[in-house]
Amino acid sequence: MDNKSKDKRRCSFCGRDESDVNFLITGVNGFICDTCAAQAYEISQEAMGGAKSKGGVKALDRSQLPKPTDIKTFLDEYVIGQDDAKRYLAVSVYNHYKRLLQEDHGDDVEIEKSNIIMVGSTGTGKTLLARTIAKLLNVPFTIVDATVLTEAGYVGEDIESILTRLLQVADYNVAEAERGIVFIDEIDKIARKGDNPSITRDVSGEGVQQGLLKLLEGSIVNVPPQGGRKHPDQKMIPVNTKNVLFICGGAFDGIERKIAQRLNTHVVGYTASQESAHVDRNNLMQYIAPQDLKSFGLIPEIIGRLPVLTYLNPLDPKALRAILTEPKNSIIKQYIKLFEMDNIKLSFEDDVFDYIVGKAVEFKLGARGLRSIVETIMMDVMFELPSQSKKTYKVTLAYAKEQLSKANIAKLESA
Repeated sequence: MDNKSKDKRRCSFCGRDESDVNFLITGVNGFICDTCAAQAYEISQEAMGGAKSKGGVKALDRSQLPKPTDIKTFLDEYVIGQDDAKRYLAVSVYNHYKRLLQEDHGDDVEIEKSNIIMVGSTGTGKTLLARTIAKLLNVPFTIVDATVLTEAGYVGEDIESILTRLLQVADYNVAEAERGIVFIDEIDKIARKGDNPSITRDVSGEGVQQGLLKLLEGSIVNVPPQGGRKHPDQKMIPVNTKNVLFICGGAFDGIERKIAQRLNTHVVGYTASQESAHVDRNNLMQYIAPQDLKSFGLIPEIIGRLPVLTYLNPLDPKALRAILTEPKNSIIKQYIKLFEMDNIKLSFEDDVFDYIVGKAVEFKLGARGLRSIVETIMMDVMFELPSQSKKTYKVTLAYAKEQLSKANIAKLESA
């Protein structure tokens, strides 16, 4: 019996017998059981991830916080122009970190969060700014779309599903999610249909805005873990949004008319005529004010909970040209990379870039339109070259014009 007991394999860490554990992992001179292996993993993760605070949340180190200038420099590598929006975004994110690090000194000063709203026409880079800043952050970040939201009980998604996405990003660590950042895209699509309160049910407009109030302000919200609709038998996860920073973005198509109307009302007196003389009619978005958002259809309570208002400039041909080639992840660099994977060196004539930009301006598609135009030009080449033996290919202006004239996109020219 003694020989048999000696032959039994035991965990070298906890000493338990092989029959008392699920399995043993064999090493060179010993064994480790599954329980000890799991504990060892947790200890190593904690050691590598830095100090943790209560609730399993990774503690932020003040010395490692990205400063506003650092955040803007990082954004400059990926996004062309839009300096004002970048500055507002950088400051908001930096202040969000400082709020999370705030210590109670007994002076009753509590820093409130400054949710931000970005206004700019389609294709100017609102969502790109959000996606880019997500690469830099040490807190959970998610992008959600306001167009799918409706009031409770109607087809669509409940407002609480916004926080479901944040929970998913944080691996359902509630404490981690409660200090995250949420970018709500297409916020203008939930504007109410008129400036006056509607007498009919506005289930995807004003009703959604009313539901968003508690999220933006900061309250404990019961979140369905899988999103979608809430039902009585479902287990809910309570999430406190007090420390969740909300960044909203929207095109607000047609808001320039509201801005123009407001600017034109102040035409009495000498100083008023002086001010109106300096108004840049080509970029009215820079004069946006909270009352314009109210005229567009956002309720005053929502506007009050989005205290930081910034705008994105419309893109001129020079900015579009830079967007096409300069950023780290520019469209042209992406196509060059695609062809590199087939061992083909792709190049473009300079005139091709100007031609693409000209078409994007003509079709009023913004930066988003650049890709569709380049895709149209490159489709035949991407289809044929991988099966050929060519090692280099240069896209000429004549070829670009020919490809666009063949495509359906050419019909837009006469529209």
